[in-house]
Amino acid sequence: MSQANTSSTLAVPAVGSIPRHVAIIMDGNGRWATKRFMPRVAGHSEGLEAVRKVVEECVRQNVQYLTLFAFSSENWRRPPEEVGFLTRLFLKSLKKEVARLAENNIRLKMIGDLSRFGTAITEMVEFSEEKTKDCNRLTLTIAANYGGRWDILQAMQKVLIGNPNLKATDLTESLLLPHLSMAYAPEPDLFIRTGGEQRVSNFLLWQLAYTELYFTDTLWPDFDATQLQKAFTWYAQRERRFGRTSAQLADELNVMPLSDAV
Repeated sequence: MSQANTSSTLAVPAVGSIPRHVAIIMDGNGRWATKRFMPRVAGHSEGLEAVRKVVEECVRQNVQYLTLFAFSSENWRRPPEEVGFLTRLFLKSLKKEVARLAENNIRLKMIGDLSRFGTAITEMVEFSEEKTKDCNRLTLTIAANYGGRWDILQAMQKVLIGNPNLKATDLTESLLLPHLSMAYAPEPDLFIRTGGEQRVSNFLLWQLAYTELYFTDTLWPDFDATQLQKAFTWYAQRERRFGRTSAQLADELNVMPLSDAV
């Protein structure tokens, strides 16, 4: 199994002051617009500018993977007009941005059950992934019609289909991991949620097991390079033990342990 998709419960990942993989729930677009007496959909349009700023800063800081939660499987419960606007914005953005991503050596990946979006979007996704497949400066993943529970379930189904005689006692993480949506990437080092809510909302449930969780009241359209740097500064102060003690880390790093808390 490659280092990229090794579970943090099976092996201790490399740790640096800058996260290798950042995952973000981009929350607060609608509230940003409402505060300004604008339609909620205006916040989603403004949120695209925040995406560009964060992508640029991640490239500048040598982040290798950036995963953005654009549309959850639960978001279909929103008003139909907002859902329709989001899907149209999604398609428009793909068409507009794919050439720019390729020019900047950014690989685009999409995860989630995209079949519900229809042919136009699924074909554009296939085109975009193919056009950027050899890019290696940053892997930008967009999660759309995605849910963490769905991800684990579909991975389990693939394991069972591929191994019809598998006994329950033979099921291991190593069998499951290659079938998870983000098997190509290391688990996130840093999770960020904007907008003030403090929950993971069915996002990357398997992958976030040992991720540092950062919550900010900043609404997504206002999240920029300065806000991202605040998150990175917070992250750099975290002591990532992965089940070990502070004393063990201190021995490895030859520094004074910060604490011995669990």
